[in-house]
Amino acid sequence: MAQTYKDKPHSAASCCPDLEGLLDPAVFRALGDPNRVALIARLGRSGRPTTVTEAADCCPVDLSVVSRHLAVLREAGVVLAAKQGREVRYTVSRDLAASLRALADALDACCPPDAVPQVAPHEEGTP
Repeated sequence: MAQTYKDKPHSAASCCPDLEGLLDPAVFRALGDPNRVALIARLGRSGRPTTVTEAADCCPVDLSVVSRHLAVLREAGVVLAAKQGREVRYTVSRDLAASLRALADALDACCPPDAVPQVAPHEEGTP
């Protein structure tokens, strides 16, 4: 009988029981757009709460699209929004770095670099 995926031993499960809890699909969806990544970088570089208009400097899209991108990032917990008068100011959530760091640490524990087989670099002219 052929061994299926379900029949294979789960050695990683014993050392990484919470890995799935660290993988939030909403965060990865939010980070999956180049404009949203540029917005996060822009907010991070500013070092202070930033308005939609200020944040829009980074993206070649309309202000309404930037506003929608920021809403997606806020809903995913990637950025925080604070209303000040008539303006909303955005900052990168400190939880984002902590979450990504925890995920990286868990992946390092599950997949240590010395356990990954080394693959020879692809040489030109070879398939």
